[in-house]
Amino acid sequence: MRAWKIAVLVAVAMAAGFVLGLAKDELPFTKNDIAGAEKLIALTFTDAERDSMQGDLADYRKGYEALRDLPIPNDVPPALVFNPAPGRDLRVAGKPQRIEWSKPKGIKRPARLEDVAFWSVRDLAELIRTRQVTSTELTQMYLARLRRFGPKLECVVSLTEERAFASAKKADEEIKKGHYRGILHGIPYGAKDLLAVQGYKTTWGSAPYKEQNFNETATVIKRLDDAGAVLIAKLTLGELAWGDVWFGGMTRNPWNLEEGSSGSSAGSASATSAGCVAFAIGTETWGSIVSPSTRCGVTGLRPTFGRVSRAGAMALSWSMDKIGPICRTVEDCGIVLDAIKGPDGLDPAVIDAPFTYSAKTKLSDLKIGYVKSLFEEDYPNKANDVATLEKLRQLGATLVPIELPKVPSAPLACILTAESAAAFDDLTRSNHDDMMARQVRNAWPNTFRAARFIPAVEYIQANRARTILMREMEKLPVDVYITPAFGGDNLLYTNLTGNPCVVLPNGFNDKGRPTSITFMGRLFEEGKVLTVAKAYQDATDFHLKHPPMFAAAN
Repeated sequence: MRAWKIAVLVAVAMAAGFVLGLAKDELPFTKNDIAGAEKLIALTFTDAERDSMQGDLADYRKGYEALRDLPIPNDVPPALVFNPAPGRDLRVAGKPQRIEWSKPKGIKRPARLEDVAFWSVRDLAELIRTRQVTSTELTQMYLARLRRFGPKLECVVSLTEERAFASAKKADEEIKKGHYRGILHGIPYGAKDLLAVQGYKTTWGSAPYKEQNFNETATVIKRLDDAGAVLIAKLTLGELAWGDVWFGGMTRNPWNLEEGSSGSSAGSASATSAGCVAFAIGTETWGSIVSPSTRCGVTGLRPTFGRVSRAGAMALSWSMDKIGPICRTVEDCGIVLDAIKGPDGLDPAVIDAPFTYSAKTKLSDLKIGYVKSLFEEDYPNKANDVATLEKLRQLGATLVPIELPKVPSAPLACILTAESAAAFDDLTRSNHDDMMARQVRNAWPNTFRAARFIPAVEYIQANRARTILMREMEKLPVDVYITPAFGGDNLLYTNLTGNPCVVLPNGFNDKGRPTSITFMGRLFEEGKVLTVAKAYQDATDFHLKHPPMFAAAN
């Protein structure tokens, strides 16, 4: 309580402009120090102005020190909650949820069970529902593949065997008694190791936290428990959700073991691609589902910000973090989203908006755009992307050319930088960041330190510019638009605005590596994005191709 009282008193004093009365020779810095700091923030003050502000800056410094005496765990969010659509009630009161999944056809158990390792969740579920296979059998098969291939891929932090077999046994007993919970009942999956699971370590992929345990389970895991899904592994992430390097090594791309799987949902994409799990849970702040899904040739869904609770997940950026599925098909992503979405009373950013999806929706009933200027640029995967547009036209889509708003994107990246540095403030100040695997300029330790010099005013100004961007994105005259996966400013723009996207394979490059295309949607309209993406995926077979070295016979 004493630390709280100090913090409150200092904050009141600062707000009132109260000077604590330090003599000038007692001040911890000089006017020359202030002049030097001005160079960092691109401002210039006069000597008289510097003299006047010395007392205030000393007060601020004391306030910082008082705040640092107050323990603030990573899971404590700021009092300000990001709303991707201010002024609109996205709950759409009275609008019912309507979901129509496609129907499986002719699903039969193969002679060798491991041949189903790359099957979709929808088809695996039919095997379980019709009792051609048990959840325990699937769990044993996928765990065996994780033991066999996990070391090659460096994609596993912890196997959750005891929990998995208990869940699988429970699923089998329930299904035998006629209590079938739904499509995810008995389906084995993996989760990015920034989601807390009681009884297991949650390492965040980083050496300073590799022995960390939480006495709680993340809401997403609980929701999947309720759906009857079976957690079999906690999968790797790039250290503190950056890249594919973690304290145990570098997670590998199943299509080429010489390169990383990209990040930060590195293990989730790698394990799914290699047929080691039926699906996985990842997270994205700025490309962490899109990038590894592209590299590994799988399908990822980044839901709308505020669609899925982040309770029990590592916080990196409270106004940008999102949790979503990485699967082998578009519809699998929708099935998982339906299970994990919605408020839980713990994450204040979650909105209770309906989720509507129908596999029968016609493309001609939707307004579909494409970012014309991005497709006209010269870039490596252009041929595959242009072919994607042509395929959609053949399927009946009328593609409308659009352009994204012209709002400077790079300056807005300071929002993520500042929030992430606050999330790991204690790591920086304790110097435990020296234990992290990556110590280069383009890595978290340096980024966290540099973020200390972002002025609060500039952070707020960046968020005001973000509001302008959000308003402009809302004006786009389409339900869904298509863009190259890493085209222009789209990835940063839409992670800032919170719009949902689906990324899926659309071919291979000249080295035989997967390429991808991105389908973007309006806020809380994942159903429309999934519909368009599924129509394209059903008309192609890129998602049915898998890394040869991880075939069942290997």
